[in-house]
Amino acid sequence: MNKVKIGVVGVGRGSSMIKYCEKAQNAEVVAICDSWEEGLMRKKAELKDDRITYYTSFDQFLKHGTDAVILANYANEHAPFAIKCLKAGKHVLSEVLPCQTMQEAVELVEAVEETGKIYSYSENYCFMPAPKEMRRLYREGKLGEFQYGEGEYVHNCETIWPACTHGDPDHWRNTMYATFYCTHSIGPLLHITGLRPVKVSGFELPFDARAARMGCQSGAAGLELITLENGAVIKSLHGCLGKNSIWYSIYGSKGRMESAREDAAQDDTSRLYINLDHFEGENLFEPTNVKPTDEHTEQAASMGHGGSDFYTMYHFVDKILGNNTADIIDVYEALNMFLPGMFAYRSVLNGGIPMEIPDLRKKAIRDQYRDDRMCTDPKTAGDQLIPSYSKGVPEIAPQVYQLIREKWLKSLEKN
Repeated sequence: MNKVKIGVVGVGRGSSMIKYCEKAQNAEVVAICDSWEEGLMRKKAELKDDRITYYTSFDQFLKHGTDAVILANYANEHAPFAIKCLKAGKHVLSEVLPCQTMQEAVELVEAVEETGKIYSYSENYCFMPAPKEMRRLYREGKLGEFQYGEGEYVHNCETIWPACTHGDPDHWRNTMYATFYCTHSIGPLLHITGLRPVKVSGFELPFDARAARMGCQSGAAGLELITLENGAVIKSLHGCLGKNSIWYSIYGSKGRMESAREDAAQDDTSRLYINLDHFEGENLFEPTNVKPTDEHTEQAASMGHGGSDFYTMYHFVDKILGNNTADIIDVYEALNMFLPGMFAYRSVLNGGIPMEIPDLRKKAIRDQYRDDRMCTDPKTAGDQLIPSYSKGVPEIAPQVYQLIREKWLKSLEKN
């Protein structure tokens, strides 16, 4: 079998994709790129594979003979890298998030359309056992008409913040707005239903003591209330609160399905609770719970995020090899997952008013946003810069970032 030749950008998050290729029969890593040379050399020493070429220059990396590129670099840099890869003839698997501005969103869509290359969005939470099974049951009609859903991705990142941000006050995680990192909570609900979001109202939780300790210059969490094209509503909550929660619940005309919370007694988010009627109006009380499995469960178990990292890679490679039914998240669905968070913050900045979510399948709509660079990154936004916190960017003492950097450097000495 011919193997798909893969290049990986980002040795941190990219390690999971590299691990997949080490075991796969149909894919191999041939090049790895990271601007952090020390981290790159650490990865080279770890892998001990002379068949892999290592690059600190992305432009040089792009010239390597790869079929596809995995983008596991900074979340606010994915779109420009993806566009370069697509135009260089590479298929792309992009980690979260797809872009940071509307201008980038438009350019990304058009690069995919113009090149005809595969773009797959690695929203791995869609492939955790419970939401993956919810999608199967929903698509079989077991839930009936979708009416309401809730998704949560609450992650107390304080202990891992040094490894994430290295004490850099300008790191994207420190300067993102509260509703930016939204697709872990929104994405599975949209992937289950296949429905497009059309309107959103956004809410921002206050900046708090934890955020101050972390050097995170935004509200502690974000919340979106999203109207879908069929009139159904979903609620999304995500951010850095005290206790972790990965949880999804959906209601339809035949009942309800929901995952277990992360601190539940039975198998965390792997377990799915089902309370469905055979026909609308029965109102039978026959709840069941299952721990969903499929033919890849055992193989996926060693991968991260509840095995979901396996599926994003598996379907991407399968799609490249010609399986048109491979369950990838294409560029339009990726933006459906992200744009509600972007426009939720615009809602916050405008007093919470509902905002229309643009459909970027339509060129006339894209034309309205070609010059829209509104974001919290001054290098990209220019004169369209917005604050990371609606009530004014918090002032954080330099000593906070220095302490975080020292913790990160000490962790490197141990490894």
